[in-house]
Amino acid sequence: MSLVLTPVEVLAGYPPHDDSLTGLLASRVAVRPDAPVLVFGSRHWCYHALARAAELCADLLAAAGIRTGDAVACCAPNSDLHVVILLACARLGALFAPLNSALTDGELSYVLGHTRAQVLFSREAACARVSGLCVSLELDTRVLALETLGLAGAGAEDVLAALVMAVSGTPSGQGPNVPRDTPLVVVYTSGTTGFPKGVVHTHGNYVWAAEAFVERMHLQPSDRLMTVLPFFHINALFYSLGGALAAGGCLIVSEAFSASRFWAEAAASGATQFNTLAAVGNILVKRPRQEYNPNHVLSKVYGGPISQEVADVFPAEFHVPDLIEGYGMSEIPGACNNPYIGMRKLGSIGLPARHPTRGAFVEMRVVDDAGKVLGPHTVGELEVKTPIVFKEYLHDPVQTRAAFHEGWFVTGDLVRYDEDGYYYFVARKKDIIRVRGENVAGAELDRVLGAHPAVAEAATIGVAAELGDEEILAVLVSRGAAPSFQELADWCRVQLAAIKVPRYWVWVDTLPLTPTARVAKHILKKDTTLATRAFDLKA
Repeated sequence: MSLVLTPVEVLAGYPPHDDSLTGLLASRVAVRPDAPVLVFGSRHWCYHALARAAELCADLLAAAGIRTGDAVACCAPNSDLHVVILLACARLGALFAPLNSALTDGELSYVLGHTRAQVLFSREAACARVSGLCVSLELDTRVLALETLGLAGAGAEDVLAALVMAVSGTPSGQGPNVPRDTPLVVVYTSGTTGFPKGVVHTHGNYVWAAEAFVERMHLQPSDRLMTVLPFFHINALFYSLGGALAAGGCLIVSEAFSASRFWAEAAASGATQFNTLAAVGNILVKRPRQEYNPNHVLSKVYGGPISQEVADVFPAEFHVPDLIEGYGMSEIPGACNNPYIGMRKLGSIGLPARHPTRGAFVEMRVVDDAGKVLGPHTVGELEVKTPIVFKEYLHDPVQTRAAFHEGWFVTGDLVRYDEDGYYYFVARKKDIIRVRGENVAGAELDRVLGAHPAVAEAATIGVAAELGDEEILAVLVSRGAAPSFQELADWCRVQLAAIKVPRYWVWVDTLPLTPTARVAKHILKKDTTLATRAFDLKA
């Protein structure tokens, strides 16, 4: 059995760095150059080879005109090349923008126009589509096929060879000195305005969040972290990838989550840790047990919320002993969690997060609508102070300022805490519907549905889903003759990603309004007859 190190000992095993992502990688290369760091299918990377690929890709981007502060987007399903591009952007001080390739043309057009990326990577089969969108937006964006970097290659050496061929001139081999407060990544998240907001994080944020994940999960250099979540989420990008790099461990990348193949992939990859969302855990416990592979070596899981069934089944039947539930947002990654060593409370999002060497570095408080700080067992809105709070919403100083109250980030989530200081999530104050781990803005759906010629008013709310999180219920007022719900669903599919299309539909005579003439969704959520009357699109 390998020696178990404390989080402090794990970080102390590497040379000091400058709190940049490039510096973090270099310190791990110095100690573990030939150790595995990244696996995608048959492609295996060691630390030295990954750092070399980042250098070459940075030269490729520099030749394409990318400079400090420019944006580089990647719109494709998960692959190891996301990591190469991120590390290349880090060397140049450029902003990496991972985008959801499943977005509709309208959704993707908005994000592309907002990102203003100078270079966009995409799968070759999708290049014509994204190029057309860029032209229609009059963006001077250079679209490159990921296959340019050797996506179809059999090994890491093929990617390196492709990069050498693609780079013109003599590679620089060195990146500029990038300060820790330089923007590194922008992650798009839904907001109550109905349009995605670009959450910008710096190098320092990323590195400290990564090191904090070593504390959260007591990661070891021997750990192999498996991610089944997309890189356009903070979870896979900051926790799984960042945690693997900070520990000097290895990341195993799945293109997408497959419930039927999960245990086979876990066993074949030798994964020791993975991150989950509510729906992922709930789906796995309900799958046929013949899919389960007892040869896996998974021992720890991070995510939430963790249901009682998941808490029972994973240790007893799947032989995964450690389940750590926590809480974070794109703006405040890894805000709190149940401790790895110490008391864990099922149903709690835990205690304010700690960093291995900086100790408790997150503050949390609960306030009422007037901003008064509340005591234990009282429900109120969660506000957070953390040194890894996001830098800004991209190109949106008004929303950035509005996100803070007296220096505290306003989460929009209702919570309470107990006498031991453990926090419990109660509900979302903002108009956000959580669908299979994705945040869907109700305002966006209302806007799309309200634009249908036969719809006078529309309001979407979340209702409980069988596998955790929520399903979308559309409450509609017609302009006259009501169209079929299938017609309305088809209308949505043209403009929205599939996950945003409501499952439940119901017509009403009027929608309840607040004194300021806004739809009173809190009243709709209390009306249990809506769900019982609603048409189920999946029925």
